[in-house]
Amino acid sequence: MTVYFVTGTDTDAGKTLAASALLYAARQLPLTTLGLKPIASGSSITPEGLRNSDALSLQAQSTLPVCYATVNPWAFSPAIAPHLAASEAGQHISVSNVVAALTATLAENPRDLTLIEGAGGWRVPLNTCEDFSALPHAMKLPVILVVGLKLGCLNHARLTAEAISNDGLALAGWIGSVVDPAFSTEQARFHANIERLKNALVAPCLGVIPHLADADAAQAHGYLSLSALLDDHSL
Repeated sequence: MTVYFVTGTDTDAGKTLAASALLYAARQLPLTTLGLKPIASGSSITPEGLRNSDALSLQAQSTLPVCYATVNPWAFSPAIAPHLAASEAGQHISVSNVVAALTATLAENPRDLTLIEGAGGWRVPLNTCEDFSALPHAMKLPVILVVGLKLGCLNHARLTAEAISNDGLALAGWIGSVVDPAFSTEQARFHANIERLKNALVAPCLGVIPHLADADAAQAHGYLSLSALLDDHSL
């Protein structure tokens, strides 16, 4: 069983699309998969309870069906920072209780590949004194970084990679995700930015997802490769 934590350079960097596409690609091999989003704000009220679109996307790419609460045990309605959403809901989320829940889930649902998606970027607060980055640190998980490709992405990507390294965790790979349609893949400057990222980030590039209309995992997975993950870990 191989588990990775998926983080991004910012909110809306394309983490869910990239994670779902990796899981979809793994299913084609075929490998067993599980996608988890332990904490999610911006959830919708449904007859079954609060549901988050990112968590639903990960659930859809999980082999051997799991219930929604397994994928997303902490769901909040307002689309605000999770620690604020939890506070407004009268809940306190700590690293210890999230790690306990994830550890139990992993033990009960072993898969060839499991991806745990964070919220926002690496230093998004979990509560008033702990950050999301404390979760993979506590579980000693390798990290996959999704770089939202837009103006400023070089700085954001390098700072995030440095923070991951300074926290003592391995950057297993990174994925570029074009979040700004003006950041055209046909421009010479685009390719120059990708080459700069490949030189700056000491981890393999797992692929670059262009800006896609109505993108989904099946469409995006063709731009990604699992080969670096397969080479480094016994999937």
